Amino acid sequence: MSWADATGADRIAHLAGLLDTCQVGTHRADFTSWGFYPPVIWRNYWHRHSYYEVCLVHSGAGRFSTRGQDHEVVTGDVFLARPGDVHEIESSASDPLGIAYWGFTLRTGCDGPRPDERGWWSGLTDTSRPVVSARSGSLAALVATLAANTAPVQSGTEAVLGGLGAALVVDTARAFAAEEDLEREVPEPKERSVRLVAQMQRHLMDNLSRPVTVRNVAADVHLSERHAERLFLEHTGTSMMATLRRMRLELAATLLLDTSTKVSAVARSCGYPDARAFSTAFRRANGRSPLEFRAYGGTLHLDSVEQG
Repeated sequence: MSWADATGADRIAHLAGLLDTCQVGTHRADFTSWGFYPPVIWRNYWHRHSYYEVCLVHSGAGRFSTRGQDHEVVTGDVFLARPGDVHEIESSASDPLGIAYWGFTLRTGCDGPRPDERGWWSGLTDTSRPVVSARSGSLAALVATLAANTAPVQSGTEAVLGGLGAALVVDTARAFAAEEDLEREVPEPKERSVRLVAQMQRHLMDNLSRPVTVRNVAADVHLSERHAERLFLEHTGTSMMATLRRMRLELAATLLLDTSTKVSAVARSCGYPDARAFSTAFRRANGRSPLEFRAYGGTLHLDSVEQG
């Protein structure tokens, strides 16, 4: 049994009208055809297209002829007719050929790659590249998943199909691209300690209204309390609890601008058990009480400072 028999990939033809176009990075792909041939004896006589036609062999064997050459194709192979290529496909008489196929045009946006740049797309656009490949990668899985999303059509199907269609175009091109065209420089990952400190800061920010200890934060990043505190201080210049207090009071200053919110509610939202403790901390940090801060709309007036 072929992968197509197991996955219902014969429904790929139902994509017509459901997936007509998708964005692939700086490229746009417009799909022109979707189809499926079961494993029977057949022959597709000499012809050509104005678009890329891609065939994925799901069972059997056959012959793909183009550019004056005959190519034997077998289960798992993917073969490509580029725009203008005159080609012919013929099934084996003893082992009938079954294929899933799709056709598309590929356009580059004005901010896309320059003609001398290389990438996954060169597998399609470089006419010196092969027309048959055994590197089908995830194409079978993508075809099966695309087909599965045609029945039933549900809310969100368009978004799902657009993403899958973009992946199908990229993996199609990758099958024919040179290995050096697929290589790219990957940015160096952030130093582990930088990532851990960022995670600790996020933990503090996400828990401003709750009781927080160094132990809580250290456990979140799987470090000892001592190691976590040392790392945090080394990268930020302040202790974890000092940072937590600053974050809470910055949030409080924002919440106080909403005059409909009681000071006690602001205190609770910022992790203070009562309004008195909150008012003391807020005055120490801002030079005025929460109510005074609210009365001035968060603005510090020089005349009031001079009079004080």
